[in-house]
Amino acid sequence: MNTRNILHLDLDTFFVSVERLRNSALNNKPIIIGGTSDRGVVSACSYETRPFGVYSGMPMKMARRLCPEALQIRGDMDQYSKYSHVVTDIIAEEAPLYEKMSIDEHYLDLTGMDRFFGTLKWSRELRQRIIKESGLPISFGLSTNKSVAKIATGEAKPNGELQVAQQQVLPFLSPLSIRKIPGVGHKAFQTLRTMGVDTIETLRMVPPEMVTRVLGKNGKGVWKKANGIDPTPVKPYRERKSIGTERTFSEDRTDTARLEEIIAAMTEKLAFELRQKQKVTACVTVKIRYANFDTHTKQQRIPYSGLDHQLIKVARELFRKVYDRRMRVRLIGVKFSHLVHGAHQLNLFEDTSEMVKLYQALDSLRNRYGSHIVHKALAMKRL
Repeated sequence: MNTRNILHLDLDTFFVSVERLRNSALNNKPIIIGGTSDRGVVSACSYETRPFGVYSGMPMKMARRLCPEALQIRGDMDQYSKYSHVVTDIIAEEAPLYEKMSIDEHYLDLTGMDRFFGTLKWSRELRQRIIKESGLPISFGLSTNKSVAKIATGEAKPNGELQVAQQQVLPFLSPLSIRKIPGVGHKAFQTLRTMGVDTIETLRMVPPEMVTRVLGKNGKGVWKKANGIDPTPVKPYRERKSIGTERTFSEDRTDTARLEEIIAAMTEKLAFELRQKQKVTACVTVKIRYANFDTHTKQQRIPYSGLDHQLIKVARELFRKVYDRRMRVRLIGVKFSHLVHGAHQLNLFEDTSEMVKLYQALDSLRNRYGSHIVHKALAMKRL
């Protein structure tokens, strides 16, 4: 079997970089992006804030206390989404196979391309094109699989590049902290540390059965990654099309208020499904089929989101634009497309930490008792 060539591209401190591109006076200054009230949450921070202990997800009040000289910016998800699309469009033009993992992260499968030209040279040219056309710094890791490529990108940052050939994989991984392994979160890291396991080399020495016993079902995968093994394929971006739902009525209807309630309920249910899959959407579509079977749709590109209150607003506005009040409705539907991973990048610029905690609490109730257990007031009438 031929050695795979997997490229991982990651835009460096993406939100911060976009803000600096729009305002060069922010260059080299400590920056915190997120909700600016005391109840806000840090969505992104510049490298200059890291030595002070600032990190994404912490309360804004704490971040200000740790780094009082940092500049605070509310953030603009509309702009971040726009630049994300710019970078993805460049990659789509150049790459034979790519997967958009999040708003600022892509995997490319370059396997076989080395027969025609060097994959490292090709990767460097792509990176330079992205930097030139978007104005944003971007790093890459090139290796034999997704995990090693992602780790290599982390080592290449900021604004760098690193290739790890097959024979270099284990020596490259050995001295690194286990927290560098994709999928090793805080809890798994602490568990392994209590066992005296702190480097990837040490983890390789632990029997895989023990790692599985300690970490659960993900343990075997973590152990394999520590050994440079990750067969996960790069999934074509086009396959990640959309999620949607439709409702065909037993009797055609014209009750506008009730139709809007159903649209809201559909959107709320889909948004919950999005968050369960750790995804966000950049496009909402509403569909209406009339009694004469004429079908009309209207869609709108939006800043990436997975939050009910934002998506319901868009869906209802689209419904009002596409609905012809003179005709009876046979079917309505809602669809989310342009999906990427990124539930951790929810729009925190306007939402307080209480809002985020509310969504987490509601989702926890739905997971425990079923998605029907709780609804927003405007979607209370059941489907």
